[in-house]
This record gives sequence, C-alpha cells and structure tokens, in this order.
Amino acid sequence: MARRSKQEDIQAETLDTTDEDASSGGGSSYLVPGLERGLRILAEFSAREPVLAAPELSRRIGIPRTTTFRLLQTLEALGFLERVNGDRSFRLGVAVLRLGFEYVNSLELTDFGTPILERLRDATGLSTHLLIRDQRDVVFVAKAQSHEPLFSSVKVHVGTRLPAHATVHGHVLMGDLSMAALKALYPEAQLEKYTERTPATIEELYERVEECASLGYGLSEASFERGISVVTAPVRDHSGAIVAAVAATVPRSDIGADDEKARLVAKVCGAAVELSMRLNYRPSEGDRTVGRAASA
Repeated sequence: MARRSKQEDIQAETLDTTDEDASSGGGSSYLVPGLERGLRILAEFSAREPVLAAPELSRRIGIPRTTTFRLLQTLEALGFLERVNGDRSFRLGVAVLRLGFEYVNSLELTDFGTPILERLRDATGLSTHLLIRDQRDVVFVAKAQSHEPLFSSVKVHVGTRLPAHATVHGHVLMGDLSMAALKALYPEAQLEKYTERTPATIEELYERVEECASLGYGLSEASFERGISVVTAPVRDHSGAIVAAVAATVPRSDIGADDEKARLVAKVCGAAVELSMRLNYRPSEGDRTVGRAASA
C-alpha cells in the first residue's frame, strides 16, 4: 500500500475528529462540524486583524485548543493559512486569494459591469468601481483606473473592504434594509466611529440609508477619507433588490459646483441603471436612480 503524505495524514486525522464530533453533538445531521469550524476560523481573519494566534481562535470559536491546532495544521497544509514567523500565529494564505479571484471572476456582475465602468471612467476621467455588500463590509469587486494623471492617485484594489456603516457606499447598498434588519445587523448601542461624520447610532445610520434611498444615489465629500469624494448609485437585479453599487471617485475634498455635481451624479446613475438593465431589472415607477440618469 502506498504511504500517505503528511497532508493526507492531517486530513484523515481531522476527518476522524469530525466524525466523533458529529456523533456526539446536536444540530443538523447534514452539517460537518470539522468543516464548519475550519470555515469559521478563516472568517475570523480580516484587514483589521490579519494575524491571529491559535489560543485566541480557540476562544472565539469555542473549541478545545488541541482541536483548533489540528484544524489550523490542516488549513496550513492546504494553503489556506500560513504561519507568521514560525510561531503559533497565522494569517490567510494564497489559497484564499485564489478562491476569492475565482469567485469574483464568476460573478455575472463583473462580466457585465467592467465595460460599463470603463465607459463611465472615459466619460468622467475618474476612477470607477463596482462594490457589493458582505454583511457589515462593502467589498470592491471591479474597477476601471483613471488614465488622467490628476485623478489616477486614487488606487483602490479589488478585494478592498470598508465598513458599510461608515461609508456612503454602504448607505446605498443597505437601501433595501428596514430598521429591524439594520438593528439585527448592528445590535450594539454605539457604532464604531471613523470620523466625526460617521453615524454614531443605528438611528443615525438609518437616516443616512433612507436619505440615499430617497435621492436614488449617495454623495460623500471627504466624510470617510480626507481628500476623497465619491458618488455612488445602486444596482438592482431582476427582483428589484439592490445587489451592487457603481461609484466614481474624485480625489478632492469637494466635487465642485452644483452643476458639476449634477452632471457626475447623472452619469453615475446612468451607469448603475445600465448595469441593472443588464441584470434584467425593470424599473418601477418613481425609481429615483432612473430619474437622475435621465437628466444626463
């Protein structure tokens, strides 16, 4: 019989542990506890916490340290995690990045959205982006970088995450959420502050979300990052649900005169509506984004 590799030994050991866990605990019989725990471990890593130690992960997931370390060894062997300085701390590995790119590449949104972003960039001279919401974060999934030297200083990479509650992108992307849904997403009494303009409570956040929904777009002048202004508009799918946002970024603390703002808003809304139509959206009467686009 051929000798198993170290990676196969680790996988087998973890599966044995999984079988024991499955036979002893509750929950759905279709869930695989070892796999669930491994995915929960990966989900703990973020841009704010890129490196985590085994004991801390054990505490967060609520499982014994020995089980945690076996799972970490498996994820490391498969390339999803890598050790930091040979210690008991870990960070995400390249296999996660590979999966992320495969996911982004598989999105119908990016297939349809990229040429629309490029046309919007050419029409405005600005860098343009496509974003989605992942729970409490917004994620940049596509971009068209400006060719203008004056505007090319803003470089946001695909995969960048920002806090949804603190950005106008998030306010636009949460436009379908009710107050109850927002409270479920943000159960804490005080929201994390990034600038003096960040909503401090769920009530303030709901006001921002409702304002963007009533306008049909969102506009921010240096409210999240100094020297950066953005215009963002929602993208809807065939059901009318908000699934993404198109944005144009201005590397200044203000967009300009009112007529300049109006022109940029109309172009961004026009791009968002075009992408929505590609996703088989049929505008409802009174759609504010469509109305803004019509003024282009």
